[in-house]
Amino acid sequence: MSESFTALLASQDEAKNQTNSFVELTDADLMDGDITVAVEATTINYKDGLALTGKAPVIRRWPLIPGIDFAGTVISSENPDWKPGDKVILNGWGVGETHHGAYAKRARVKGEWLVPLPSSMSAIDAMIVGTAGYTAMLCVMALERHGITPDRGPVVVTGAAGGVGSVAISLLSKLGYEVIASTGRHSEHAYLKSLGATDVIERSELAGPARPLGKERWAGGVDTVGSNTLANVLSMTKYGGAVAACGLAGGMDLPSSVAPFILRGVSLLGIDSVMAPRELRIEAWQRIEKDLDREHLRAISTLMPFDALPNAAHDIVEGKVRGRLVIDMSA
Repeated sequence: MSESFTALLASQDEAKNQTNSFVELTDADLMDGDITVAVEATTINYKDGLALTGKAPVIRRWPLIPGIDFAGTVISSENPDWKPGDKVILNGWGVGETHHGAYAKRARVKGEWLVPLPSSMSAIDAMIVGTAGYTAMLCVMALERHGITPDRGPVVVTGAAGGVGSVAISLLSKLGYEVIASTGRHSEHAYLKSLGATDVIERSELAGPARPLGKERWAGGVDTVGSNTLANVLSMTKYGGAVAACGLAGGMDLPSSVAPFILRGVSLLGIDSVMAPRELRIEAWQRIEKDLDREHLRAISTLMPFDALPNAAHDIVEGKVRGRLVIDMSA
């Protein structure tokens, strides 16, 4: 008989009321895949918070183990690219949405969804970065490809105290950019400057209805908020600049105009971390290993036990979380 393991299972009743329960499962309860991984660390991203609280329809198959990313060790493999003992990372691919995810001691997935854990990083390190940090790296790489170099001017980061924002500031500052951080939490100004932000502006400056064009303030941006915030960021982007958009904490709408695009040549760069090609993922994790300040990693993270997940989900959705929440699954 297979060994049992603990999992957090999200279920719905006929009235679509959601419950999240810690249960004991076996390998027979896992979904199809050619790799089984012992999950050693995971995290709670904003998307995970939405899934666990039911605030948005992230989970599309019931019942389901949530959790969109993990790091761990391969237990068994039917895939020639991986062998038992290999250290791996998973981000996205519908895991935690339509396929059983990270919030269990074991996961069965497809080998092509995995990337190698960088040799100088532990599973905990990788999940301090997590999907939020990996997404931040994709944003930075997109700005670089568009020619937004440090000499072009400052880069604004919205939702700066969150996971994506915190890692984006750390990455950009280490790469030599002047970073303007936008946050609604005055108490986090010192924290954001410790990560490398040169200036901190109030969220309210970007929260109101956007003018078609505002005063040019930055060469680029990393936006995690969407809606009016993204519209304002675009309206204030310098000629030929670019904004990498990766989040929707403020809403999915974009109440903007074509003015920034056709009068200033501004580009809006869409960032998708869920289905990004494997080659791009590997490049992103190699860059993270090289370019992310390890001291900042410790400063932006809080380590939590598995049973803290349900409460943490509410905190992250309510905007009470600074940086990254990491779940130690090996305990």
